[in-house]
Amino acid sequence: MRTKQRTESEGKAPGFFGRVFSSLLAKILFTVVAAAAIIIAVSYFMPDGFIRELFSSSETVEIGFEDIGELATQTAYCTEVNTTDSAKSLFGMKLPFTQSTYIYSYGVEIKAGYDFSAITWSVTDTTIEVTLPEAEVLSCELDLDSFQVYYEKESAFNRITLEETNEALQALTASAQESALADGLLDNARTNAETILTAFFSSAFDLEEYELVFVD
Repeated sequence: MRTKQRTESEGKAPGFFGRVFSSLLAKILFTVVAAAAIIIAVSYFMPDGFIRELFSSSETVEIGFEDIGELATQTAYCTEVNTTDSAKSLFGMKLPFTQSTYIYSYGVEIKAGYDFSAITWSVTDTTIEVTLPEAEVLSCELDLDSFQVYYEKESAFNRITLEETNEALQALTASAQESALADGLLDNARTNAETILTAFFSSAFDLEEYELVFVD
């Protein structure tokens, strides 16, 4: 009888330790998953609660120089507000906790004028004739110092990429240029070009004796 009882007890021992080990493993896994969930939740709802380290470096990989023969005669300055909104969706429905939104503004400087080498002129006995090409946009640049953030919220599950940010900035500058052109940028550039060139020719010619004429 004693032999039989000892055998039954020995048979039950592995099952007992197996259950203890399984229970301990389950608790460890639960703790790890719960901790990860808490970290993600806290980083989403309280992003300022963490110290964020940022390191950035730049290196010049190519540089080139070329002569510029431009006559800038008009500048427009536009302030553009951009909203970048991104969210993951499933069957047409936005998934919770996946929406990232940025609302910010930049100032954009648009310069217009002429290719100086394309401006020609001729002098007759009483007339100075200056031929001007069509005015054009010479540059359209962001004023980085004007950057302002009005709202930002980024989901840990749907981060806005650098490529998407670059596309948004390209759209922002294009919108500013379109607004400046619609507001008469090129017409103003033509008017001021005539003023500048008149001052230039008056230093070399007596405009009381010569008629200064601008033609397209």
